[in-house]
Amino acid sequence: MSTNTPDSAQSPAPLSDGVQAALAQSGRAPDSPGATHIRSFVHRRGHITQGQRDALEHLLGKWSVSYAPRTLDAAAAFGRQAPLILEIGFGMGETTEKIALARPDDNFLGVEVFNAGVGSLLRRIEESAISNLRIVQHDAVEVVRDMIAPDTLAGVHVYFPDPWPKKRHHKRRLIQPAFVALLASRIAPGGYLHCATDWQEYAVQMLDVLGAEPLLRNSCADYAPRPDYRPQTKFETRGLRLGHGVWDLIFKRA
Repeated sequence: MSTNTPDSAQSPAPLSDGVQAALAQSGRAPDSPGATHIRSFVHRRGHITQGQRDALEHLLGKWSVSYAPRTLDAAAAFGRQAPLILEIGFGMGETTEKIALARPDDNFLGVEVFNAGVGSLLRRIEESAISNLRIVQHDAVEVVRDMIAPDTLAGVHVYFPDPWPKKRHHKRRLIQPAFVALLASRIAPGGYLHCATDWQEYAVQMLDVLGAEPLLRNSCADYAPRPDYRPQTKFETRGLRLGHGVWDLIFKRA
């Protein structure tokens, strides 16, 4: 039996002019001075629920940090001093929410470009009363380059980035030598870079690229066991049940 009501059948209400203006910068992800990198994402017209729209409308200003080509004052953004963990591409935010709740002594800065994912995580932050999580809706390369000071991050999480499986699209993959060098420069000595993927060929590339970065040292001989702080997602559990692999890589800043 259909559960649609007259209200649910209506088209989602449009975002206000103010929110659309705020999101326009992330949608275009404009180049900052000197930007030459290839985007690791492509904006497509995707589905967004009314709840996600409402979250963007009412919570974006409360829990987000606007992109700006200047160093982020993390203490001001979070209202406290604490180790800062950067998460790049948090999807719908399920994993990010769980990690932030499990690690209240750390601050988490999530970077994502897609409206549905940002709206979803905003709802999670509000509903779970998460005080140690903020969002930047913008291109991650520009956020890391322009907003993160050298030697300041306690950790970086890059979980299941788009594998761009076709060979001609490999240049769009996020984990490339230039970006890894930039990330490594922003991680404090003793901090870590944790990547995970369910594409074996991408895992091999990640291992090669991370292993070639002079500032990083592999914490294992090659791939790492999944650490307790990274929860296993429903998608990952289903894939493992079907025999699909998942590869974690944890490198430390020298």
